[in-house]
Amino acid sequence: MSILSNRLNNFKPSLTVKVSQKARELSSKGINIISLSSGEPDFDTPIHVKDEGIKAINNGFTKYTAVDGIDLLKLAITQKFKKDNSINYDLDQITVGVGGKHVIFNLFMSTLNQGDEVIIPCPFWVSYPDIVSLCDGKPVVVNTSDSNKFKMTPAELESKITNKTKWVIINSPGNPTGSTYSKEELAGLANVLLKYENLWILSDDIYEYLIYDNLKFFNILNLEPKLYDRTFIVNGVSKAFSMTGWRIGYGAGSKEIVKSISKIQSQSTTNPTSISQMAAVKALNSEKTFLVEWIQQFSERRNYVSNYLNTIEGLDCIKPDGAFYLFISCSGLINKNTPDGKVIYNDIDFADFLLDHAQVAVVPGTAFGRSPYFRISYAESMELLIKACEKIRNAICKLK
Repeated sequence: MSILSNRLNNFKPSLTVKVSQKARELSSKGINIISLSSGEPDFDTPIHVKDEGIKAINNGFTKYTAVDGIDLLKLAITQKFKKDNSINYDLDQITVGVGGKHVIFNLFMSTLNQGDEVIIPCPFWVSYPDIVSLCDGKPVVVNTSDSNKFKMTPAELESKITNKTKWVIINSPGNPTGSTYSKEELAGLANVLLKYENLWILSDDIYEYLIYDNLKFFNILNLEPKLYDRTFIVNGVSKAFSMTGWRIGYGAGSKEIVKSISKIQSQSTTNPTSISQMAAVKALNSEKTFLVEWIQQFSERRNYVSNYLNTIEGLDCIKPDGAFYLFISCSGLINKNTPDGKVIYNDIDFADFLLDHAQVAVVPGTAFGRSPYFRISYAESMELLIKACEKIRNAICKLK
């Protein structure tokens, strides 16, 4: 009898981990690797937020808290929703977890039964399908079109709805594509969802503040308040406040679901870190003036990298509206031969090629359900991005 659980058979080895591991191995040999695989901002956590964490330590706020977060943080979250999204919640409709991923895990652990289906637009964040499977659900993938910037249409959504469908995930702006749903596009999805009263919506808004070209963020509840009772919003401080390591995510929705999440969390992580909670209160309650500069820099990087890569024969890059990723087609390079005699059969081979010959780490699109593509993060300095682009071009020029 194996000591390992049978549920592990439902998981594939993480390609993101594989890329990171190989990059570390090359770095340990003295090879300078430019990693564009990370999903976190390169900016430091704002100083006033860090100071609040230090203050919490000095004040002795280092003990257990309420399982699903302190009321002070829940209040800041409700005020954020009211001010920024025009959505009202009570404190008992808020849950705080150890990052947005943790909240999503708890949500599906609380609500999915064996065989319940979750509709996931593809390309998707790598963790969605595995979390659903781990919670005994069935991921149902919607293959979106690059001609629509990888956004799910009402017809695509409705074609996947069955009597077993329990949730649909809307991630806008999205990872890995940066695709951002417009007001009209969300209204179209809402019209479909209104017809299915037993279908719930998970709105993953973690990249809410990272939108470019003067576009506005909308949550589906802004377009259709009738969906309020069956919409659960997940967000956090990781991306917009560069607090990835602080591990604070939060969710808002049904009191019944929030209570069930707390029940599960009480038997796993218990409370999120007390110090991080106080820092998150400061982050949410303060003016986000720093974001003006961050968004400007992200936008400049996005423009430079997407424009540069589109000049390389074999690559095709759609300029995203949000987040800090580019999802690039490498279909024009499939079946090319590398200088050391290997054939690039797919995007995994291409990512390996870039790591070996350009010393640039990227994530294969297969990790996000779509091949042959690859994802890069432009949450790095412009200097590093310029160097990476040049290395990618020089390496591709050697393909035959």
